[in-house]
Amino acid sequence: MAFERKQYSVAVDMLNKEYKKADSRVEKGKLAFMLAESYKKINKNSSAIQWYKTAYDNQYGVDALKEYAFSLKKNEQYEEAMGAFKELGLEIGSPYEYRKEITACKIAIDWLKEAKDGEFEIELAKFNSSSAEYAPTPYQNNQLVFTSDRASSQGDDTYNWTGSNFSDLFIVNPESNSVEAFSTTINTVHNEGTVAFNNDFTEMYFSRCFDTEDTDYFCKLMVSTRDGDSWAEATVLNFVEPNVNYGHPTLSNDGALLYFSADHPDAWGGYDIFVSERTPDGWETPRPLGRNINTEGDEKFPFLQNDTLYFSSTSHTGMGGLDIFKSYQTKDGKWTPVINLKSPINSGWDDFGYVVDPNFQPNGDILQEGYFTSSRVDGEGSDDIYRFVKKELPPPPPPPAEEKEEPKPIVYKMILEGYVLEKIYQFADNPNSKVLGRKPLLNSKVDIRIGNKKETVTVDEEGKFTLELEENTDYNFFASHEGYFNNSGRFSSRGIAKDPNNPETKYEVEIVLDKIFKNKEITLDNIYYDYDKADIRRDAEPTLNELANTLLQNPNIRIQMASHTDCRGKANYNQRLSQRRAQSAVDYLITKGVEESRLQAKGFGKSSPAIDCGCSRCTEDEHQANRRTTFSVVD
Repeated sequence: MAFERKQYSVAVDMLNKEYKKADSRVEKGKLAFMLAESYKKINKNSSAIQWYKTAYDNQYGVDALKEYAFSLKKNEQYEEAMGAFKELGLEIGSPYEYRKEITACKIAIDWLKEAKDGEFEIELAKFNSSSAEYAPTPYQNNQLVFTSDRASSQGDDTYNWTGSNFSDLFIVNPESNSVEAFSTTINTVHNEGTVAFNNDFTEMYFSRCFDTEDTDYFCKLMVSTRDGDSWAEATVLNFVEPNVNYGHPTLSNDGALLYFSADHPDAWGGYDIFVSERTPDGWETPRPLGRNINTEGDEKFPFLQNDTLYFSSTSHTGMGGLDIFKSYQTKDGKWTPVINLKSPINSGWDDFGYVVDPNFQPNGDILQEGYFTSSRVDGEGSDDIYRFVKKELPPPPPPPAEEKEEPKPIVYKMILEGYVLEKIYQFADNPNSKVLGRKPLLNSKVDIRIGNKKETVTVDEEGKFTLELEENTDYNFFASHEGYFNNSGRFSSRGIAKDPNNPETKYEVEIVLDKIFKNKEITLDNIYYDYDKADIRRDAEPTLNELANTLLQNPNIRIQMASHTDCRGKANYNQRLSQRRAQSAVDYLITKGVEESRLQAKGFGKSSPAIDCGCSRCTEDEHQANRRTTFSVVD
């Protein structure tokens, strides 16, 4: 149907008709949720809100309530969103899970009030279209280069992830608003986007997301140089690794440092911001910025202006999806705690791609001009580019003479709040059922290592432990609880600068412990094999690496690795193939340091389907569910 083919505008009309014909509440709930998802995809959030509520009222469950709460927040209906988040926490049995969202809603209400007399004025750029335009970058002759999936982009097909055209780079003159495609050497049938130039525009860095059968489906950082009016064929940067997505490059003024975002597994979580230093032989191995910038969520779209880093984040306290933040670099190279740019730069929607016009000279009370991107509802279509003007605010009136006090010395503190959590399953005794959220795991022990020092704490009734951090120090945590797998966490105060405007800062670390279900198969996601082969594919390695890490932290656990096929094919063939695949998984774990004596391989062929659908009547999704790799704790 149209919904499954991601033809959401078509699906809306079809689903509305089906909803009117539906007889049962269950069917109405399912159709209402699909309608809400369709409206969300075509950027009609108000309609999505109504249908998520209808879906929840018709017994669709917590997924509808969760999307309803986030859609309300996105629509800046913060009071209603707070009520929905509170209800959601009660529904899943964990007020903890959405406490930060409720706090963010309260803060956003105040920021909206403050925006009326704020320092920013914004307006929608006139060169936007009904397609997506985002990530503008200053270019020569006062032009901008931006990314768009408008109809004139390269490639005849649509991009499956978005259902839109593939994205390309475009040039615009903001005075005339005339738009033309960037170099045909740079724009290809793949997705190009988010470009950065050096100061004389002879060098460019950008991301290219490959989408062909003979190339892995990842975004890479590319570089190209200009000779005269022509750009050379782009090449992949030397540090780019397989199975990692890269994007959003920005250069320091002297071109010596390259900042970008990536979902590298060695960083702090999600997308993080990295920096690499230029060497005579290329670019050095990138390192992630510290924990005052990067979080366990997503940090994207960095832009460096002198000593100020602007970027977007989903995890620092914000007004909705991606919010724009800034941090200053001190003389010793550290970054100050982040500052939210607030409304009207930020909104309940996604806000990102903040850039400052380098040619603007401060004039009167106008300090800065530039551009940013937002998906807010008053735009032309999808993501749109906005122009901003930053003004100098008048100083606050001095306090009366009798109220003046001698300044007190600044006391700096960094507080870390750590939480030990467990997953909430839809069915408590089934680890393969949906994870609804997390809740505090009381009575957990946490070993804290600070250099050569070690201390052990027990979490409180909120599952929390609190630690006052020292400067430039690495912290490692090892959490345990009887009946659960041990797990670890880490934090570092390195690179965090002192900010007199924000002398006391708080940070969080979460450690999730998985319950041990003995002799019960747990399906591993994203473990696929090529046809008639048992080799571990590269896209299966992250899942197996995570399992190996769990086993290394739990040296007394023994497991059975199992492989299952679907019902098609001969029994003997399927049995042999599944045994080889299970053994391949075991062999891979051994290469990661897990002792062979703790592992056993078992191939089940087609004898134990997860879904007994009668084979000839099985859908392809049901066949896929039966083709699975699992593990179970046997000791």
